[in-house]
Amino acid sequence: MSNLSYLEKLLDGVEVEWLPLKEVLVRTKGTKITAGQMKVLHKDGAPLKIFAGGKTVAFVDFNDIPEKDVNREPSIIVKSRGVIEFEYYEKPFSHKSEMWSYYSDNDAIDIKFIYHFLKLHERHFQGIGSRMQMPQIATPDTDKFLVPIPCPNNPEKSLAIQAEIVRILDAFTTMTAELTAELNMRKKQYNYYRDQLLSFDLSADQAGEGDVEWVKLSTVANIKNGKDWKKLGSGKIPVYGSGGIMQYVDTFAYNKPTVLIPRKGSITNIFYVDEPFWNVDTIYYTELDLDKIIPKFFYYFMTTIDMMQLDTGSGRPSLTQAILNEIKIPLPTLEEQARIISLLDKFDTLTTSLQEGLPREIELRQKQYEYYRDLLLSFPASPAGGPKSHSDEAA
Repeated sequence: MSNLSYLEKLLDGVEVEWLPLKEVLVRTKGTKITAGQMKVLHKDGAPLKIFAGGKTVAFVDFNDIPEKDVNREPSIIVKSRGVIEFEYYEKPFSHKSEMWSYYSDNDAIDIKFIYHFLKLHERHFQGIGSRMQMPQIATPDTDKFLVPIPCPNNPEKSLAIQAEIVRILDAFTTMTAELTAELNMRKKQYNYYRDQLLSFDLSADQAGEGDVEWVKLSTVANIKNGKDWKKLGSGKIPVYGSGGIMQYVDTFAYNKPTVLIPRKGSITNIFYVDEPFWNVDTIYYTELDLDKIIPKFFYYFMTTIDMMQLDTGSGRPSLTQAILNEIKIPLPTLEEQARIISLLDKFDTLTTSLQEGLPREIELRQKQYEYYRDLLLSFPASPAGGPKSHSDEAA
């Protein structure tokens, strides 16, 4: 029997009760700790995880924070400021005091079921947070949020339904996590092989003994400034800034293979472009001497340069043409450049392609998860009009 047909049988004629989250789970507080203290206390391999906003975490020893602030139950962590989201965690943890978390003390409630339901409505909470200058939500926003409890008068069947939904959804999140881990490993492999393939001996060349000539960037590339795009018409030609594609217009600034190098802002973003494009004044394009260097080889080598070491900005990161022109570029034969490109392209496709690489697989699995989550958590007799809080119903 398929997952869905089994679940349909499980849900047949099921009553659903909608309760405020605070009546279903127990809310816990965090610990008073600053970002600076987290950085000082952090130890690789320590047993206790401390959560802050976004992806910021620290691992500390149990005696580094008060015992009363340690949570030991499987919990849903509410990231309430900045990037508003929910995270599920099963090991001992704590979090900064402006955050909060929930655990279940009811054997008839599968907390992972509630977690998946909250993830389904994450945008609802992000919408609440967006009303503030710094996005944030408060405890009443989650406490009063209504969650579904199937078969409230039959705890055994209720738990069976919750567990089956969790089992199906966890299968998709596990696949996504495994693919993401493989992608990260492949990226490390790619960086290793890229660095190996592009590690030519500059000191040997300087001593007149090297097999590969090194030249200044200005020898093989003419750096060109970008221009404003706002007076251009709408079209299909991408407009690049230092953060990537910004807009599409009807006019191109350059239509040959090139490498785009940021001038201001996200200066570590190097782009290879082989189609017509427009670039704004926060990013340079390069006219390359094709008799000496293949554009894709130039791109791959430039990604090995630590651009932050070349930053000349006192505030916003900046790169000047004068600094860039002094970068030393290796010039193996065009045949050797083509060989290196062929090898690196294979890794690049695997790690970045949204058409055939691992990112595509991850995207598909995430969409499958979201599809089944929406399907499985759309209970009959849900509150009209979508997610509500207890106060909404009272009104």
